[in-house]
Amino acid sequence: MRPVAITCDRCGVEIRGRFWETPFSRLSGENLEFLERYLLAGFSIKALAEESGLGYVAIRNRLDRLIESYRNLRNNEEAKRGILEQLEKGDLSAKEAAEEMERL
Repeated sequence: MRPVAITCDRCGVEIRGRFWETPFSRLSGENLEFLERYLLAGFSIKALAEESGLGYVAIRNRLDRLIESYRNLRNNEEAKRGILEQLEKGDLSAKEAAEEMERL
């Protein structure tokens, strides 16, 4: 599935089209911010620790949670693709597919 519309929460402007979406786009704002800070630190825990004032263990734990969150998002995407393939083949009814999607 692909998003076909995006809307600005502040002004209500809506744009329609075909948009490319990745699991990264569904990460929480907090996770995206951490990922950006880690990237800008050259993927160096030491550099991020110096910049943020957090210790190695705190950063490592945060990174592990981010990885797990991303992994879960990817697994959900793969499961959704599988459900849609089963629907397309006729192995699932539309109702069954919708129920499977809800469980994710």
